[in-house]
Formats: sequence, structure tokens, C-alpha cells
Amino acid sequence: MSNSEVPAADNPPTDPCSVVWSHGRPFVLEAPSGRPRWVGTDTRGRPQALTRAELARRGWSHRRAS
Repeated sequence: MSNSEVPAADNPPTDPCSVVWSHGRPFVLEAPSGRPRWVGTDTRGRPQALTRAELARRGWSHRRAS
């Protein structure tokens, strides 16, 4: 996935349980009592949590890249 799929000004959704794709993997927005975080897995299947800024830097899409 490239950053060209998402305009720089386009930030990830803020609704809890939103799903986006980054680097071919799904991430779900969890909004616990603390800070919201995007939770998914890394390339080895290990849990990975990203902040909104980290997800924006990596690039994301509403659809899985083919």
C-alpha cells in the first residue's frame, strides 16, 4: 500500500470499531477509557497497536489493497 492512496489531509476515522487497512492488514479502532488506538497484527501475527498519527504515517485505506 502506498501513501498515494490516501490524501495527506485525510485522517483515519474516529468512530469506535471502525476498520481500516494498512500494509495489507486490518486495524480496528478501540476507544477504551484512555486514548483511542488502532489495533491489528504485524506481519508475524503478533498484536500491534498504533496511534492515529502512526496509522496516518503508514498509510491506510477503507478497502483492502488487491
